[in-house]
Amino acid sequence: MRTVSNCVEDILITQPYLEEALSRNIINFSALALELTEPISKMLKKDVKPGAIMMALRRYNPPPTLGNSIKMKRVIENLGDITVRSNLTDFTVKNSDTIIDNHAKILDRINQESKLFYTFTRGIHESNIIISSSLNNFIHENLKNETFLAVQEGLSAISINLPQNNSKIAGLYYHFFKRLAWEGVVLYEVISTTNEFTILVEDDYVDKAFAAIKKVKS
Repeated sequence: MRTVSNCVEDILITQPYLEEALSRNIINFSALALELTEPISKMLKKDVKPGAIMMALRRYNPPPTLGNSIKMKRVIENLGDITVRSNLTDFTVKNSDTIIDNHAKILDRINQESKLFYTFTRGIHESNIIISSSLNNFIHENLKNETFLAVQEGLSAISINLPQNNSKIAGLYYHFFKRLAWEGVVLYEVISTTNEFTILVEDDYVDKAFAAIKKVKS
């Protein structure tokens, strides 16, 4: 049988910003209880008093990953260089029997220029190439028999070097996504390797995105 506490937990889990604010004691419990009275009453299919909700809010224990743990602080303090690359284009093509062979031709061309920005990701149904815009014509020519699903120019990549063992820290990426969302930055793509994290944004957002990530680091 579901209880008021169960409903409060379900709502907070789906709203991490609200959950974090609650864990930092910067929310008015009484006002939040009033706000949640109607949705929780609908969830339980009966009238629920704000007092019962406020009690459940005060008793709620957020996951420890939302707290500023020593490990998390250490990782944030040891973030490496932040690198920005502009003039990029994102190509998304449908997977096919020829995409790998055509991609090999692109790799041969890239090996001739070490300063080019390039990433390739193969998904279940589609593949993604992010590359310096100077090679746009070359990509179009070598993938002319492929099915383009999307092409977006005018992009910039912001890469952050992460400390080793960062994959053992729960909630690390949440700090980046939270700050970027608060600043109103729209992410076009997210790319991640073991010790490097890259976001791709339209040029209009690059300054705001860079400043947001600097705030996380500082």
